[in-house]
Amino acid sequence: MGRIRKVIPGVDKALLLKDATRLLPDPTRRLFLRGAGSLGALTFLTGCDILDSDGAEKVLRKISQFNDGAQAMLFSPNKLAPTYPESMITRPFPFNAYYTLDEAPVVDGASYKLEVSGLVDNKKSWTLEELYALPQEKQITRHICVEGWSAIGSWTGTPLRDFLKRVGADTRAKYVWFRCAEGYSTTIDMPTALHPQTQMTFKFDDKILPRDYGFPMKIRMPTKLGFKNPKYVMEMSVTNKDLGGYWEDQGYNWFSGL
Repeated sequence: MGRIRKVIPGVDKALLLKDATRLLPDPTRRLFLRGAGSLGALTFLTGCDILDSDGAEKVLRKISQFNDGAQAMLFSPNKLAPTYPESMITRPFPFNAYYTLDEAPVVDGASYKLEVSGLVDNKKSWTLEELYALPQEKQITRHICVEGWSAIGSWTGTPLRDFLKRVGADTRAKYVWFRCAEGYSTTIDMPTALHPQTQMTFKFDDKILPRDYGFPMKIRMPTKLGFKNPKYVMEMSVTNKDLGGYWEDQGYNWFSGL
């Protein structure tokens, strides 16, 4: 005997559909909305039936996982994010975090050391002076926040792929994980780590990276949403295990590519 579909108390089916389809990549979302845009279609797509709040949560997580997979398949390691002229830089560039600026970590640059771990040949720690001595490049790219706003910034630093090569990282590994001074963490896929615009950033607007934006180092990825760009980076690890991250562990899309 088939299960009887129940209305979830307190859940608006139309809003649930709207939220779920928002998580789909654009081409899939258009196809879904042109077709059988219904709870039944979501059940067919995800294999989860929406009988209660747990079922609704499973559906949304399945959609999110589907979105991550689709974005990863569409990601091109050689396609560059747009760049902009100096005149388009957003000033002041906004501070944004899950804490206030007064609560942002204060890192002592003199004693700072970047820890390198995991699947690398050279696990030495790097002082800020040593990092600053690496060859650096400048990019003016757009930061896109998951909250819906964006801003253009000027970022200078070392391509992450060059640093990974320097420390003998196994680039056949799946992930690079970052740990930050404020307790934040995130994991990115190796193709994104090797993207030519993914950068270990030491300067903003041609000046030493201020505390607002992640001193002494942030990882700048113009191909990712802003929350995937970690600030105040203290450690990176090359790994084959998805170590999750602050927002990812709370249900945010893991890939979050553009």
